[in-house]
Amino acid sequence: MIILFNKPFNVVCQFSAHEKHPTLKNFIDVPNVYAAGRLDTDSEGLLILTDDGALQHRLSHPKHKEVKIYWAQVEGSPLDSDLAPLLTGVDLGDFVTKPAKVRVIDEPENLWPRVPPIRERKAIPTTWLEITIAEGKNRQVRRMTAKVGFPTLRLIRQAIGPYSIDDIALGQYQKLTSDI
Repeated sequence: MIILFNKPFNVVCQFSAHEKHPTLKNFIDVPNVYAAGRLDTDSEGLLILTDDGALQHRLSHPKHKEVKIYWAQVEGSPLDSDLAPLLTGVDLGDFVTKPAKVRVIDEPENLWPRVPPIRERKAIPTTWLEITIAEGKNRQVRRMTAKVGFPTLRLIRQAIGPYSIDDIALGQYQKLTSDI
C-alpha cells in the first residue's frame, strides 16, 4: 500500500506524540505504514508512506536516485547567473550536491495559504523556483539556495518520482494500492 500525504507546515514526520507540534497521527488513520523519507517540520508537500519495507527503502535511500521536485519561494530575484552553481553542484561544506535542474516559475496554481504566513519585506521581492534533485540530504534545498545567496522562505515538495501532490488537498492523503 502507498499513501500520498500533502503535509502541512509545522507537522512532524512521526506518528508518536510530539510535545510542540502535530504529527502524522493527527492526519493519517492507517495502521502499520511508515514514511519513506522525511520532510522537515518547516517544509510542506508530498510525503510518501507505505507498509512495504523494500519500497520504503527504494524511495528514501539516496543510492536509488529517486527524482524529487520542490517548489522553493526564495528571498530576492535571482538571475540565471545566480542559479548557475546549482546546475553544476554546490559545495555545502559536508558534501557537494549533485547537479540540480532549476528554473524560475510563477507562483504555483492552487497554492494553499501557509499558516503562519512567511515573513515578507516590502523592499525585498520573492521568487518561486522549481528545483529538481535526485538526492535528498538533510535540509539540502534550503542549504543550496542559501549558499547561492537566496534563502528559502517556503519549501514545498511537489513530487517524488511518478507521485505528486496534484489533486491532494493540504492535510489530506490519497491511498494507492499499486507499487512503483
